[in-house]
Amino acid sequence: MPSSLEKLKKILLLESDRGFDNRAVVGGLDKILQTWASEASTSGLPETILQTIQDSIERYPSQTAVERQATVKSLLDLIDSAPEVGETKSRLDETDSIAPEPQTHTHDYQPGHVRAATQNQAGLIGLTANLTVLNGIGPKTAQTLDQLGLRTLEDLLYYFPRRYDDYSQMKPINRLAYGDEVSVLANVKSVNTRNLHGGKRTMTEAIVEDGTGTLRITWFNQPWLEKSLQPNTQLVLSGKIEMYLGRLCMNNPDWEPIEQEHLHTNRIVPVYPLSAKVTQKSLRRMMHQTVSFWAPRIPDFLPNPIQDQGGLIDLNQALMQIHFPDTMDHLHSAQERLAFDEIFLLQLGVIRQKQAWQANTAQKFTVTDEWLQNLYDQLPYPLTSAQLNAIADIRSDLASGQPMNRLLQGDVGSGKTVVAAMAIATIAANDAQSAIMAPTSILADQHYRSLTSLMTIDADSDNSLSIFQPGEIRLLLGDTPEAEKREIRSGLVDGSVKLVVGTHALIEGPIEFQRLQLAVIDEQHRFGVAQRSALRAKGDNPHLLVMTATPIPRSLSLTVYGDLDLSVMDEMPLGRLPIETHVLTPLERERAYGFVKSQIEMGHQAFIIYPLVEQGEKEDALAAVEERDRLQKEVFPNLKLGLLHGRLKAEEKDEVMNAFRNQEYHILVSTSVVEVGVDIPNATVMLVEGANRFGLAQLHQFRGRVGRGSAQSYCLLIPDHEDSVENERLQVMAETNDGFILAERDLEQRGPGDFLGTRQAGFAELRLANLSNVRLIEKARRLATQLVENDPQLEANENAALLSTLDRFWGSGRGDIS
Repeated sequence: MPSSLEKLKKILLLESDRGFDNRAVVGGLDKILQTWASEASTSGLPETILQTIQDSIERYPSQTAVERQATVKSLLDLIDSAPEVGETKSRLDETDSIAPEPQTHTHDYQPGHVRAATQNQAGLIGLTANLTVLNGIGPKTAQTLDQLGLRTLEDLLYYFPRRYDDYSQMKPINRLAYGDEVSVLANVKSVNTRNLHGGKRTMTEAIVEDGTGTLRITWFNQPWLEKSLQPNTQLVLSGKIEMYLGRLCMNNPDWEPIEQEHLHTNRIVPVYPLSAKVTQKSLRRMMHQTVSFWAPRIPDFLPNPIQDQGGLIDLNQALMQIHFPDTMDHLHSAQERLAFDEIFLLQLGVIRQKQAWQANTAQKFTVTDEWLQNLYDQLPYPLTSAQLNAIADIRSDLASGQPMNRLLQGDVGSGKTVVAAMAIATIAANDAQSAIMAPTSILADQHYRSLTSLMTIDADSDNSLSIFQPGEIRLLLGDTPEAEKREIRSGLVDGSVKLVVGTHALIEGPIEFQRLQLAVIDEQHRFGVAQRSALRAKGDNPHLLVMTATPIPRSLSLTVYGDLDLSVMDEMPLGRLPIETHVLTPLERERAYGFVKSQIEMGHQAFIIYPLVEQGEKEDALAAVEERDRLQKEVFPNLKLGLLHGRLKAEEKDEVMNAFRNQEYHILVSTSVVEVGVDIPNATVMLVEGANRFGLAQLHQFRGRVGRGSAQSYCLLIPDHEDSVENERLQVMAETNDGFILAERDLEQRGPGDFLGTRQAGFAELRLANLSNVRLIEKARRLATQLVENDPQLEANENAALLSTLDRFWGSGRGDIS
C-alpha cells in the first residue's frame, strides 16, 4: 500500500474514533487535500482512486454525521481493497479507439439507459468522476460518449444492455445447423480479400476448420482483417449460421483470438445502445474495465432483511451479471434485483408521502344515515352499488379527523359527479365551502350546469337535492367578466358562495375563501403538483377528492397512485346501453359515412376524430382542418360541420362546443381535444380516423363521448392501413366496453406514459422495471410498507444508506400527494 494511503487511513481511523466531528485534522479533513493529493499522484496512485478520495473529502465538511460515517467507511473499504500500483493501470487504463463497426444483429428493443439513481451517495463518490479519468479517453472521445448520455463512471456502470446474444454454446462444425446462433472454435486455413462492384466494396473471406469440417466466413468492407487473420491462427467466432449456394457459412461474425479473455464471443454477450461513432467492441471493453473494478466496491443500500425476504442477490453481483452474465439464470436474478430496487424506492417514496399527508389533522364532517337516505330518495335514479361504496369511503374519510386524499376512478359514464355531489352536500350541511377545479372551461361549465341542476332548490322540480339556494353555486373561468369575478370573490370571502366551480382561475389572483374544506379536482392528471397545492392552500388542510375517467391498471394504482386512497367505480348506471364498436378497413370508409348520415336523419349527432390538426409535409395521416373542408364539400354538403382542435383559443373552443351542444352542428370534426369530459347526450356516433395512432385507453375515452343519452350509440374505428397486427390490437375495443381491461392491455402494449400525466417525479427514471409486473410491485410494496411501519423516518443506522439513496432517487422533484 502506498504511504499516502497509509497516512490517509490513519487520519480516517482517528476521525472515526472522534465520532466523525471533522477534527482529526486541524481545520477539517479538507485542509490536507492539497499536500496529500500531490504526494499520492507522485506515488502512482491511479487517477480514478485519487479523484474518488478528493471528491469525498471535499464534501465531507458539509455532510451530516450519518453521511460522514458512511463516507469514512466507504473510503476505508476503498483503501483496503486498492490494488498495488501498476495492477490498476492494467485493469482500468486499457482502451480502444472508437470507430465505426458494422453491426450484424439488429432487434427492435429500445435502449435501456438507467441513471444510477439507486445508489447511496457515499458509495458513489468515485463514480462521479468524469470518464476522462480513464487513460485513453480524451475530450473528443468523451464528447462522442456524451451523445449516449455517458459522462461519468456512474453513467457507464448504469448503462444497461438493450439485449443479449447467447454465444455460450460451443459446437463442432459438423454439428452446425442453419439458423444456429453459436460460437465455433476453429483454425484459420486460408484468408483473402477481393473487390466487389468495381472496387466500391470489399469482401474478406476466410476458410476455418476444427477437425470435424470446414466453414466459410465472410466480412464485408473490412479489408484490414486479412492482416489479422493469418493462417494457423486459432479463433473463437460467434454469430448466426446462414446458407449460401447450399453450404453453411457465417457472415460478419464477432471473433477473438483464442488466448484472449472473451468479451465478444463464447459467452452471453451484452449488446448496448450505440451512436454512430461508438462500436460494440470498444464500449464493451470500456464497460468491462469499469464494471470489474467498481461493481465489487459499491456498498449495498438495501438492508439485509429486505434482501433476504425478497430473495434478492446482492448489488455487487447484480451489477456484474447485468453486464456480463455467466448464465441466463444469473442474468434474470440481476434484472430482478435491479428492477426491484427501482420499484422499492418508488414505493418508499409514495408511502412516505401518504404518511406525511396523514400526519396532518382536518376538521371532521359527519351526517346521519337518515339525512343521507333523504338525499338518495330525492335523486331521479337509483345509485349503483359502486357509487354507494364510494360515498361510504368518502363519508368515512370526512369523519376521520385526517384530511381525505382519495382518488375516485370511474369508467366513462359511471356517475362520478353524483358521488362528488354527496361529498359537497356533506360539507355544505356543516356550513363550509367546496371548490371544483376542472382542466378546461368546457368541462368546468359542464360540472356547473349538472351540479346546479342537481343541487339547487327548484320549486318546479321534484328531482332536486335542494342543498343550495340560487346563487350559492358559481362558475369562475378565465374569461368570466371582471365585474362578475369581483362578485364571486366577495361571495367566497363572506361565505355566501358555498360552491365554486372553475378552471385554473380558481388559484389565480386574490381568491380567498371564508372556510374552504373540500377541494375536488377533476381529471387530476391534467394538473401539476403546484396547481393542486395552490388550491389546497386556499383552505386550512381541506379534504381532497381527485377524480379521473381514465381506468388505472392495478399495478399503477399500487405505484404511481400509491399515496392515494382508492375508490373504484366499475359499474354502469342501470339502463345505460353498451356502445357498439366496430373496426373497419379504410376501404369501408364510405359505408361509415352512410351510417353517420342515417343517424343524423334520425335526429342524432356525430363526432369524427382525426389524429392531426393540419396536414404536414411528411405526414400521411388525415388531418382535421383539411378533412372538415373535404367532408363539407364532397360527403355531407347538406349538413353543418363544426371544427374543434387544440390551436383554437379557449373562447373559440367554448363557442364551437356550445354550438354543437345546442345542435347547431350535425357533425363535429375534431382532434383528440374532445377526449375527456364533453357531454353531448344527442351524439350517437363516434368515428375515429387513424385509430391505430391512439392507445386503447384514449380510444375508450373517445368512445365515452357518445352513449350519454337513452339512444343506442356506436363507435367506428378506421386505421390508416389494413395492417392485420394493428387491427387485431384495435379489435379488443370491439370485444369489451370495460375500460379497466383496456387499460391493462394498453399498459402492456404502450407502457405507462398515457397514465402518468404530470406525475413524473421518480417515474421518469424507470428503465429496467416494468410497471405492469404486478408480482414484483406487490412484493416491493409489502416490504416497503413493513419497513416504514418499523422505522417511519428511516432513522435506524442500518437504513442510513437507504435514506440517502431514496433522496437521490427522488431528487429535487417534489412529492405529489394529490
